[in-house]
Amino acid sequence: MLRDVLVASSLAVATSQQIGSVKENHQLPLPIEKCTAGGCQQENTAVTLDANWRWVHEVDGYANCFEGGQWSNPACSESGAACASACAIEGITKEDWSETYGISERPGGVRVKFKQGDNVGSRFYLLDPSEQYKQFSLLNREITFDVDVSTLPCGMNGAVYFSAMDPAGGKGSSDSAGSAYGTGYCDAQCPSDVKFISGEANSEGWGADARGKYGSCCAEMDLWEANKEATAYTAHPCAVDEPFRCEGAECKTTCDMPGCDFNSFRMGAHKFYGPGEEFAVNTLKPFTIVTQFHTTDGTDNGDLAEIRRFYVQDGRRIENSKATLPGLNAQSLLSDAACALDKYVFGEEDTTKKFGGMKQMGNAIRKGMTLVLSLWDDGASKMHWLDSIDGADPTQPGALRGPCSPEKGDPSYVRSHHADAYVDYFNFKYGEIGSTTNASASSRPRVPRWERKPQHKQPAPQPQKPASKPAGDAGGKCCWGGCGGTCAKAGTWCAKKGHCANECGGEWCPIEASLGQVKRHTASKSKQLRGGDHLFFQKLFKMSSGTQGQKSTEL
Repeated sequence: MLRDVLVASSLAVATSQQIGSVKENHQLPLPIEKCTAGGCQQENTAVTLDANWRWVHEVDGYANCFEGGQWSNPACSESGAACASACAIEGITKEDWSETYGISERPGGVRVKFKQGDNVGSRFYLLDPSEQYKQFSLLNREITFDVDVSTLPCGMNGAVYFSAMDPAGGKGSSDSAGSAYGTGYCDAQCPSDVKFISGEANSEGWGADARGKYGSCCAEMDLWEANKEATAYTAHPCAVDEPFRCEGAECKTTCDMPGCDFNSFRMGAHKFYGPGEEFAVNTLKPFTIVTQFHTTDGTDNGDLAEIRRFYVQDGRRIENSKATLPGLNAQSLLSDAACALDKYVFGEEDTTKKFGGMKQMGNAIRKGMTLVLSLWDDGASKMHWLDSIDGADPTQPGALRGPCSPEKGDPSYVRSHHADAYVDYFNFKYGEIGSTTNASASSRPRVPRWERKPQHKQPAPQPQKPASKPAGDAGGKCCWGGCGGTCAKAGTWCAKKGHCANECGGEWCPIEASLGQVKRHTASKSKQLRGGDHLFFQKLFKMSSGTQGQKSTEL
């Protein structure tokens, strides 16, 4: 039904999306290698900056069409089609990449600065030599890349993911813009801050919150969302099999917005990933991320069954952590069974199953997806969903997403304290399973401290019964956000001193230090659009211009 609506909408659109002529449109080289058992071959690929970051001005002129977060050209108050015809998306010069947006080449990849002048964050896409979005169909395949997240703090997200975007960027037969100019963005949050959707400006109903009448929906596979404190990878299937322009309530019911995620900290492995040698993956040094898409029958034609993850650091293969929270089955991957169990233990609706699960996610991957790279902060939920507490009760299974304090994720704090942060993305490879890395399965990684400890057998979830305090725990409480913050209820798993710091990420507080009033935190239930909190500063003087998604949780 929704797909039929999308097709009809696309046929009804008769726009002419324009491009500017003030600047050349330079595509920044970002090579990638295609691998088989016989070796890897480099492909000549490059990246283009998302249209939301670009200067949009009147055709044959220099006056802004978009200024201060609002559409300013008179034509944009008429219709999205009229606005697209009257306004041009400008190019990005080679110098603009680094001087305006803070994105520069480095050996084998790119370095992305968080803040460059007035610009905050960025998002860009991989192009093939024809300047269309390169399409990845990775069933029964893997993708590998290296990262350096050593400077990324709490509240920041360096993300690499797949989006089921139109390869041409929604470019129509009469349009001049398209993928070469970074149009056509969509994801599973159905973002409404996208400036151009299906060749039209999203100017109708554009409000003070810098969002328009329409959202842009499509399937999303988050390969990597991380800072140096926490990380997650997440599958987001959708009910549609191509980009869909949504309106109103349908923007909340088209895709699996929460998705099915694997976050090591959330699953109980608090010493697996983090800054320092005590962690299995030390985020103070570069490392390699490998994501594999295994099918039901081990062939390219099978349905997606499992999404697996491992790391390589210092030449050693590091297997993904296993879930250790009570009730979880030591899973270390994404599958329909693992997702269903996670949702049950965390007390959440299995939305992934509702939207077709792994099979539907695999359908999007089979058709082909666009590689997206970004760096952003989170005005809506302060990144609590990634690296802090997601929800009001930190004792709720799955609420702890990372070790960060909630206030550290506020963009005002992030921007004032960490403006010089950056992330490196490099050494991209894709191909047959087992072909993109040299680390063998027999390599023996260093056993982190959390694995050396005796493991307690954890019971399956059951209704909480009144319980007396365990011996030795009567003199204190387990709290988050300091001893005056939120504390675990007596008798719960986290209320035990032996579980507080290691399994629950809390602080053990003597009883006299934890008598302060409990402070509750609120957080959004699902992640939001990455890009809705961008700053768009556009300058016209002497033909120069300068022109950011959402998720949340901290302790």
